[in-house]
Amino acid sequence: MARTPSKQDVEPAENLGPLSMIIRAAGRYPALVALALLALVVTAGATLAIPAGFRMIIDRGFAEGSDPGEIGRWFRYLFIIVVVLAAGTACRYYFVTLLGERVVADIRLAVQTNLLRLSPGFFEENSPKEISSRMTADTAQIEHVVGSTVSVALRNAIMAIGGTAYLIYLAPHLTLLMVVAVPLVLLPIIFFGRRVRAISRETQDRIADIGGQVTEVLGAMKIVQGFNQEQRESARFANAVEQAFTTARRRILIRAIMTGVAICCIFGSITAVMWRGAVQVSEGALTGGTIAAFVLTGVLVAGAFGSLTEVYGDLLRGAGSASRLGELLQEKPAIAAPERPQALPSPPRGALSFQNVTFRYPTRPDTPAISDFSLTIEPGETVAIVGPSGAGKSTIFQLAERFYDPQVGTVRMDGVPLVQADPADIRRRMALVPQEGTLFAASARDNLRYGAWDASEEAIWEAARAANAESFLSDLPQGLDTFLGEGGARLSGGQRQRVAIARALLRDAPILLLDEATSALDAESERLVQQALERLMQGRTTLVIAHRLATVRAADRIIVMEGGRIVEQGNHAQLIGDGGLYARLAALQFDDIAAA
Repeated sequence: MARTPSKQDVEPAENLGPLSMIIRAAGRYPALVALALLALVVTAGATLAIPAGFRMIIDRGFAEGSDPGEIGRWFRYLFIIVVVLAAGTACRYYFVTLLGERVVADIRLAVQTNLLRLSPGFFEENSPKEISSRMTADTAQIEHVVGSTVSVALRNAIMAIGGTAYLIYLAPHLTLLMVVAVPLVLLPIIFFGRRVRAISRETQDRIADIGGQVTEVLGAMKIVQGFNQEQRESARFANAVEQAFTTARRRILIRAIMTGVAICCIFGSITAVMWRGAVQVSEGALTGGTIAAFVLTGVLVAGAFGSLTEVYGDLLRGAGSASRLGELLQEKPAIAAPERPQALPSPPRGALSFQNVTFRYPTRPDTPAISDFSLTIEPGETVAIVGPSGAGKSTIFQLAERFYDPQVGTVRMDGVPLVQADPADIRRRMALVPQEGTLFAASARDNLRYGAWDASEEAIWEAARAANAESFLSDLPQGLDTFLGEGGARLSGGQRQRVAIARALLRDAPILLLDEATSALDAESERLVQQALERLMQGRTTLVIAHRLATVRAADRIIVMEGGRIVEQGNHAQLIGDGGLYARLAALQFDDIAAA
């Protein structure tokens, strides 16, 4: 899948084929489906039985000379029908809604499980926000389809078919008149209904525009006020609100016209049928109860057919949602374990090598991120990778963790080509400290043990001490059980970074990847983080990406990259003496370059 659609997500599917995914999901719960169908049949039958009950009451209960006890008997029958209808409706709502919730829960779980298998490259080509929208808006649409639309469709189909058969039984001639009248009633309703649906979608788009503007402006309030753009943003928002109002006014007008036309057609048709029926009653061809039952049933049948046309639109939208979720379910991971993965050596050594590697990102197929790149990193060695932005430094990490496979060349870990190993085994032997400590909306404990979920309390605190994080973690209101907020919002940048280092310590992996781990910190936080990193690096193979060259002076080897290639390598003193790119970068950062 090249990308996730956005604007067209509001559009329905062209056919109902994608609903087969929902049918398969519901088929895993045959008992629920059977009970829901039984309740549907009972409620539809009870609804159609009500006109028959009125017929008996009018013809037999109101007949001249009727016994009062006889009248009561027919009313009791009608009351029993009402009780059955109420009980069946309650059961239908319970079982159908429960089935809808269960199906949606299963689909969400299946989609999320498959998403977690996909490589990071997928999420570079496909917006996570759009995927999140599918997981919420589209599953909500499916829940509506399963929990409401399908049951309404089946109930109305039963009522339409059963009611038509009953109408033919009651009065064939009036039924023929009804068949002619129904299209005259439905056609204007369908016509205006489509217009209303189209404008309703447009209304939702305008409301979404308003929401987007509010989020954008409030999120950038300092910029808006700092550049004195309050009046412009107010005018822009007023324009969006006015467009939404104009669209809403069109929708209201068409809905009002549709309501008037529908009432005129429906009650006009009923009047015509009753007129003809009254003539037949006066002629003795029909009884009063028959004509009453016929009118009631006719209203139910017309309503059922009208509802089916509305339901079809909902089913198409549900099919569209199922299609979009089905795309996510069918997506195959670009990086997967081979059928017979080669085991990595045990115990791990921590060696990495890149041999003549060339790699292009899928989003930039014409521009190589690295070209003919070769590098061997020995166990326990600390190698720093420096260079200007876009030199390919981060790509080395992406390939080392096998988030991507190179188009040319081979990456090996402890002598095993990564393409022949299980990606999960590769990543177990690595610990990453990113440029910004990414934390989850969870407790401090859960964030710390993310790399080793079964870590003991003692191990967690030991890692916190080594990462210079013990003091502020101890001061949290509930200690390690304190909720850290969205993205660790309750901690400072330096504190989040030290939690990320403690997480890497708990991982206890033989290979450590440090991606600009101190670049976003103030001097005091950088000092504390650097001390923690020095402890973390002991006894491990370490790759360091850094723009601040002061942080890589002590590296065993410094690799200088430019344009996706290695242009220099050596230690700090050697590279300064060579007077190349590293020396020029260092001259920009160090005032005392000569002393270095």
